[in-house]
Amino acid sequence: MQFRKHGLLCLASAAILMSGCGEDKSSSANESKPATLTAKPVAPPQPAIGEPRDAPLLVSGPIIVEHQVDLTAQRDGLVAKIFLDVPAHVKAGALLAQLDDRQIRANLEAAQAKSRGIEADLKNWESESEVLKADYTRAQHLWDLGLTSEEQLQHAKYKAESEQWDIKRVKESLNTARQEERSLELELEKTKITSPFNGLVARRYVREGQSLVKGDRLFWITSEAPMLLRFTLPERYFGKLSRGQKFDVTATTEAGGEKHAAEVREISPVVDPASGTFEVLLELTGDRGSLRPGMTATVHLDNLK
Repeated sequence: MQFRKHGLLCLASAAILMSGCGEDKSSSANESKPATLTAKPVAPPQPAIGEPRDAPLLVSGPIIVEHQVDLTAQRDGLVAKIFLDVPAHVKAGALLAQLDDRQIRANLEAAQAKSRGIEADLKNWESESEVLKADYTRAQHLWDLGLTSEEQLQHAKYKAESEQWDIKRVKESLNTARQEERSLELELEKTKITSPFNGLVARRYVREGQSLVKGDRLFWITSEAPMLLRFTLPERYFGKLSRGQKFDVTATTEAGGEKHAAEVREISPVVDPASGTFEVLLELTGDRGSLRPGMTATVHLDNLK
């Protein structure tokens, strides 16, 4: 009887323990359930690659001018005199430097004297031709009167014709002499280094007394206006620009940023298949301020979006 009482007591204790464990599990499950229902915030979708963003469209490039050239020596020679230097403003045709031209001038004077000699010789031949023409006319008159033979008439005729061929030969000699004279005049012009357009002497490469070879650089001449800006755009902007369209250009200088007005001057009619871009040329209008050719400028193309 004691053993049976002891067994019933153990079963009762076990039932109490199982009911307590069930309550703990259910309470812990109820406490952890709200945590599983809490959702994390979802990040907004990012734009696809290649899709235009809201950032401003900026294009940078150097400021250029249409007229800009390195003057080179057109013949061998010695620099005799330099008349203008950096940063002189020059007009078209202004004399910048002079090469030694003494030998060419001597050759030109000799060619001119030769031309004058041939010209005088031509006048002598033309006078002789008039005499022979008169002899032929007289021979014809005597032939009509029967006072001369046919042989004398033919002799006068052929002599007059021969004189005409001599005149043509001398005329060709005179043309050759004058062309040689003209060639030396051109060589003399090459000794004068002049500006091809209105502009600015940006750089000088030579000094007085320097010996030059044909093709050596002498001066760098650049115009100051109109100032241009050339750049490329992706083909998706093709057709969104028009000639005369206005844009703002910003240049960063030592004096700070400046804004300048510009308008479209040229638009390439085709797209480069290799790069998928097309060229645009802007011309800056209004006061140039501190802008100078060669500076880097930025074009604001916000209204192309």
